[in-house]
Amino acid sequence: MRRSPARSSSWIPGVSARPTSRGSSSPSCAAPSGHSTASTIPMRGNAPEGWHDTGMRMGMNFTREAPFPGASFGAALRLDGDAAKIVAAAESDPKALPAALAEAKGLLLIQGMNGISADPDLLIRLSRVFGPEVEDYRHTLTNLTSVHVSVPEILLVSNMPPVGKAPPKRPDPPLAADGLIPTQYPHRMGWHTDQSYRRPPPDISLFYAVTPAEKNTGQTLFANGILAYQALPPALKEKVDTLVGLHAQPGSGRSREAAVAGRTPRVFAAHERSQPQPVVRIHPVTGEKSLYLCEWGQMDWFEGPFVGLEPGPHGAGAALLDEIMAHFTERRFCYAHEWTEGDLLIWDNRCLVHAATWFDGEREGRLMWRTTVHGNPGAPYLGEKKSWIPAPAV
Repeated sequence: MRRSPARSSSWIPGVSARPTSRGSSSPSCAAPSGHSTASTIPMRGNAPEGWHDTGMRMGMNFTREAPFPGASFGAALRLDGDAAKIVAAAESDPKALPAALAEAKGLLLIQGMNGISADPDLLIRLSRVFGPEVEDYRHTLTNLTSVHVSVPEILLVSNMPPVGKAPPKRPDPPLAADGLIPTQYPHRMGWHTDQSYRRPPPDISLFYAVTPAEKNTGQTLFANGILAYQALPPALKEKVDTLVGLHAQPGSGRSREAAVAGRTPRVFAAHERSQPQPVVRIHPVTGEKSLYLCEWGQMDWFEGPFVGLEPGPHGAGAALLDEIMAHFTERRFCYAHEWTEGDLLIWDNRCLVHAATWFDGEREGRLMWRTTVHGNPGAPYLGEKKSWIPAPAV
């Protein structure tokens, strides 16, 4: 029996929700590669180039299975104990999980974190391991219907009231030529990195499955900007190295659809303006270069998508973005996560883009919790004030 989306709004925070658990996650982005490995952290000798770990380990022990099956990045961590014990261990050894995230090129999975549903503060405590500031959505112009009623650092992502966010449409056709879920743009739309329309942009997102969609639907797709940049053809790499993208907030009227339709964009207040971001970012932890851009819904298609190139949906900038995004989202750079209740994904917005996928929102309810961590965007952003906070009234 499927869950009905017609739940009362009091259920949405999920504090008392206990959905029935289902099977373990499985990849659907690429054929299994069969080369996953297991190791135990700490493992300073195997840290990525550029990662400097000078702190003393207290010994947060976990098994690391990497990369994800069918992908070339990501790691699943196996830890002893329930969610409360795992969070306490992470707090006692605060460098361990950030080091594992860097080593996994930006994506970690911890399963069996169901205790977060009953104690949402656990998610906030774990988020603080990854950076000094966990966003309080009450103070960042977020619609309060999407904010947890008692833990304002949690953003609710749900098709149920009061959030009521509909799932994305199915791609047409629903499967790629290889019979797998489509990843490559423009067959797959919706690729973005969280809050790229802000300066400084956020570092890390944590995404927890309170009530995921039915199996084989509602996956979250990831594309790795580090791997995609390394594989760029030399001529395209030369084009993007100094390129600057212009990012716009979804719903601001500056999407590609709005530009194609010839709509007049509304006038922005200062804190709503589109923000320039380098198309190639240098990761502040590993020193690796990564692609950093979005597509139709989160770039400015009236003045951009790129600074200094012909703007608009039919200009030279549009053609270049299409070329970059088609490369960025090739299956070899992607992973599709099949959600199970209690899964926690931790991803690095500085080097990954992601996309939501369809589920049957008419017949079932889905509820996910997200936190956003700030604090280390890199040298280009040092000293900048938050672009999205309105200036105080004089």
